[in-house]
Amino acid sequence: MDPRILDRLRCPVCGEPLAEATAGSAQALRCPRRHSFDLARQGYVNLLAGRAPHAGDSAEMVAARADFLAAGHYRPVAAALAATARELLTDDEGAVEPTAYPLVVDAGAGTGWYLSAVLAALPDAVGLALDVSKPALRRAARAHPRAAAALADTWQRLPLADASAAVLLNVFAPRNGAEFHRVLDPAGALLVVTPDAEHLTELVDALDLLRVDPAKADRVAESLGAHFTEESSVPHRTRLALTRTEVATLVGMGPSAWHTDPDRLAGRIAALPEPVTVTLAVRLGVHRPR
Repeated sequence: MDPRILDRLRCPVCGEPLAEATAGSAQALRCPRRHSFDLARQGYVNLLAGRAPHAGDSAEMVAARADFLAAGHYRPVAAALAATARELLTDDEGAVEPTAYPLVVDAGAGTGWYLSAVLAALPDAVGLALDVSKPALRRAARAHPRAAAALADTWQRLPLADASAAVLLNVFAPRNGAEFHRVLDPAGALLVVTPDAEHLTELVDALDLLRVDPAKADRVAESLGAHFTEESSVPHRTRLALTRTEVATLVGMGPSAWHTDPDRLAGRIAALPEPVTVTLAVRLGVHRPR
């Protein structure tokens, strides 16, 4: 593992620093108290202190997300994140601020696609993808040469040192305000992407999908307000033109995949006229530690 990332990791059991260790052919990270965490052959490290409360996104959901993101439909979201992170971490001349190897952490990273876009805009930064889904982490571990991936429950204590992250990404993922505050540098920023009410509204109506919670903004504020101040909140909207196959992939990568009858959904998608016009509507919030 990249030592610039390893230096920021901490044992999820006792909080001590971690170092690489080898036992026979097995690779692991181990702390001074001999708590040991396996490095999977797919490239990620298991930093759970116990059993995960759930398995996260399934292999099918992760594959659908990877296909849809690779097609570039959500590139405006990635571009907004990358531009915002670069603005936060660079000076007026475009040079990265004098922080030794700034660490970008993506909490609930999925496949690492957004993290990869941010690292591409920050050539001196390193990245860490955190997720509870093993199929997602297998992809996140290969998302970018300056990124590592770790199995971690973001609702629990994060396996990171205090104030170790310069930027923390949270894209369509749960928010642990207290832990985000602990691991973020006091001068750093938390970038949160959430869906607006109009997000995918055409598909919600036509396919009877889950709707965006009308109280979404209030719930974000409630989860972060004790630890962060919102510095800005910028809406990003664009229109997508999708094939019916791409619509099926889009639905399959999100929470509606758990709650929709597959046969009924397939019939409704088959009835859609092509191209299917869909609204991408999200909000990018920049939050500063209190």
